[in-house]
Amino acid sequence: MNIEELSKSQLLLLTLLVNFVVAIATSIVTVSLLQEAPPIITQTVNRIVERTVETIVPDNSGAVTERTVIVKEEDLVISAVAAAQSRTVLLKKDADGAALATGALLPRSRGVATLGDVAQIGEQITVAFADGTNAPASYVRTVGGVALYSFAADAKLPTVPTFALMPAKNVRAGQSVFAIAADKSVVTGIVSFASADRIATTLTAVPAGSQVVNAAGDVIGLAGAAVGSLVSADAIGDVLAEPAAQ
Repeated sequence: MNIEELSKSQLLLLTLLVNFVVAIATSIVTVSLLQEAPPIITQTVNRIVERTVETIVPDNSGAVTERTVIVKEEDLVISAVAAAQSRTVLLKKDADGAALATGALLPRSRGVATLGDVAQIGEQITVAFADGTNAPASYVRTVGGVALYSFAADAKLPTVPTFALMPAKNVRAGQSVFAIAADKSVVTGIVSFASADRIATTLTAVPAGSQVVNAAGDVIGLAGAAVGSLVSADAIGDVLAEPAAQ
C-alpha cells in the first residue's frame, strides 16, 4: 500500500507505532550502555533526588500550586560542605595565638563543641571563625568527651547555617560522609561501621573536633583523635542538655 493512500487516522496510528518502537529501542540501548559503563557513571545517573515543593502563585486567586523540582545530589553535597566549612572554628588562647583545637560552631546554642583537652586549651579562650573574625568564649562543661564553650550574650557571631543532629541509631554503614581538613580542604569518605556504641569512617587527615556531615547536611558527629573514629552527634546533644540535678 502506498503511504500517500493512507487516511489521516491511519497516518496518526502509524506515527504512534513508530514512536513507540523508537522509544523501546532507545531504552534498550540506554540500559545496555549503563551496564557496560564504569560504576562512577551509573552512580552519577542514579544519584538524583526528587523533591516536591509548594509555590504560591502570585495571582489574584491566591492559589497554591505544587511543582516537582529535581535536585542533584551533587548540589546537596556542595551546600552541606559549604555549611560545614562556615561552622568550623579554631580555639586559641588569644586572637594572635596558635590554634589549640578545632571545634564546631553551634549557632542555635551560641556555643562551640570540641574534643580538645580543656586543661591544655584553657577555660577562657578566643574562638576564630571561618570568616576571619573572632570572639571570646568560656568553658561550660564536658559530657561524653565533648567540651562545650559558650559566648557572652553580647558577643557578635557570624551568621551560619543551622543543622540537625543525626542520632547514632540512624547512621548506616556505607553512607557518604564529609569533613573539613586542617588546610580547609574537603575530605570525603563513607561510614565503615555503625552501631549505637561506635561509629567508624574512612575519613583521614581530619582534625579531632571537626564536624562530620552527610549529604543532606546533618551532623553525624565530630571526628575523633584516632583516624576514622567518630564521636556521635548524640554526645553533642548530651553536652547541650542541662546538667542533671545533683
